[in-house]
Formats: sequence, structure tokens, C-alpha cells
Amino acid sequence: MALPHWQYMHGQPIAQGQIKTSNCDFKVFEHLGYDMSGEGEHLVLEIEKDGLNSAYAAKLIARWAGVTQREIGYAGKKDRYGITRQQISVHLPGKESPDVADLESPQLKVLHATRHNKKIKTGALKGNRFELIIRGLTISPAVEKRLQAIQKHGVPNYFGAQRFGFDGDNIERANDLFAGQKVKNRDLRGMLLSAARSFIFNDVVSQRIEQNKHQTPLSGEVFMLAGTKASFKPDSDDNNIAERFEQGDITLSAPLWGSGSIKSSNDALLLEQAVVRQHETLATGLENFGLKQERRALIVIPQNMTWQSDNNDLKLNFTLPSGGYATSVLRELAQITDLSLVNKTGAQ
Repeated sequence: MALPHWQYMHGQPIAQGQIKTSNCDFKVFEHLGYDMSGEGEHLVLEIEKDGLNSAYAAKLIARWAGVTQREIGYAGKKDRYGITRQQISVHLPGKESPDVADLESPQLKVLHATRHNKKIKTGALKGNRFELIIRGLTISPAVEKRLQAIQKHGVPNYFGAQRFGFDGDNIERANDLFAGQKVKNRDLRGMLLSAARSFIFNDVVSQRIEQNKHQTPLSGEVFMLAGTKASFKPDSDDNNIAERFEQGDITLSAPLWGSGSIKSSNDALLLEQAVVRQHETLATGLENFGLKQERRALIVIPQNMTWQSDNNDLKLNFTLPSGGYATSVLRELAQITDLSLVNKTGAQ
């Protein structure tokens, strides 16, 4: 199925550009938000990957260390197409660390190795810093204005198109899963559940933007502490909410669908329920598979965002909290062609 054309927050862009013409055009630096203890049963490798995804790097490290993949831990999944830095833990209780020289290759470098007392858990990171080069995009007055709008007001916190598979195939497969088709592979099943959940979330965000209900809180709103995954519903007599929202201390949220009571109420609940009813099969399937109601920020504002022109290209740097997609930022900036996807399909 073709994915919907989810709403733009700053209007549909006209300028065009290309990303991932080479791996060095798309750099990602993971930030866990905490330091290693320097001692413990886990060896933590800070690695730089060039053209490797996280899962394959984890396999190489497990083979090098002589352990199963259950003994490997990493916080975030990084794409193959780019140069990425992240930390991967290896459980080596009572064992000496193998020689890192035996692990390194042109595609994988070990920048630092230390010990830690805990496994690195999935999702346990503060965010990622991106250094991107967008080929063929020059800084015209219109592009400059859009960059400033993104810097100040942010972008819809959409899950990126890669979450849904080629041409939205993961949503079709999720529907098949919910219709009773067996999916034995646990990782594949989790990917399909995530795709279904993300699809509903994106649609709620899109419809709030379409109705111009993304800049001002509705009655019954659920807020999130900016840059965190902590959500809360304020007391009715909390007079500081409007001020905190204006200052950017808290932000609006939308549901990550699952079983249990939804936190929103009044106008916010009515809007969310209206969207969910359009995707009843996906919503019911998620509930039946035991996923719980959670929340995700409606809008994400890139931090430490800078840009500069380089001949006919644009260099763009920014940081996003955990779960944020760089492609959602780029989507608001220009009509972007991802050459890694073009190369996969063999056609534009």
C-alpha cells in the first residue's frame, strides 16, 4: 500500500536535494547520556561503522568475542547507509577482553574500549547528533526561511518512512498478522507491530496539523516533558501549564496505541478516537498482541541546529532526542531523494 501524504507543518517544500550520495554524507553520533563505570562484566566498545547496520555489527562483535548475540547490547539501531558511531556492550564475565585489532576492518573501527557493570539496553539513549550533506540544495531566501522556521518551531515528530517498509509493505503485513497469519520470527513480528503503531501515531499528528490543532493545547491534553519520554496529565487547577508550554518546558503528545485506558480526555480524546476509528483493524490488533498505551511527543524541535552552504550543497547539523528521525526534519526542508533507496530499487 502507498503511504498517505501526511501533512507538512510549514507547507509543502519546493526546493529539491539528495541525501546519501555516499556514506560520508550522512553521519550519526549516538549519545547515551551517561558514562561507563570503568569496571564490570561488560566490555563496551565505542565503534564507528561505515556501511554496516547495527545488527550486522553486533553479529561481527559476537563472533569476535566468542559469545552469543544474547550477550550483546546496544541502545539504537543505526542504518547501513551512513557513517555512524555508537556503543555496543559484550558480556564477558571473568574473561579477558579480546584484541580489538582482530575485530577492526575498513568498515568497522574501535574508537574506545572500557568496562561497565551493566548491559546497554535497547532504547536507553538520550539522543543522536546528525551531520548531513544535502546535495544540490542551495540556501535561497525560501530555504533560509524554512530552516529558521524548523529551528524555532520544530517539525512533526513523524516516524520515518523506513519504519513502514518499501511502499508501506509493513502495514499490509501487519494487517495479515492481525488476520491470523503466523509470523514465527520474533524480530519480524516486533517490526510489524511497531509499524502499525507508528502508522496510527503519524495519522493522529497529521490530522492535528491539518486541523491546525498542533500549536495550542486542547482541553484534556496529555503533555510530555520536553526531550523525555515522561508524560503527564496536569491537575485542573495547575495554572502554570500555559506558561510552561510557551517556554518549551513541556510539549503536546499523541498516542502510541495499545491496550489500557488512553490518558487524554475531552477534545483531545475526541480527536484521537476519531483517527483511531479509521484504523480499527490495526488498533484492535495492537491491543490483542498486548501492547500498552504510551505517548510520544507531537512535535520535535532539533537542538543545536546549524547550517552552511558549500558550493551547491547544504551542510546541516542538529541533535534529536531518542526516537527522533532525521528524515522527518529533512522532509519539512525540501523534497529529498534518498539515493540509498533509489539504489535498492534500481529506479527513481
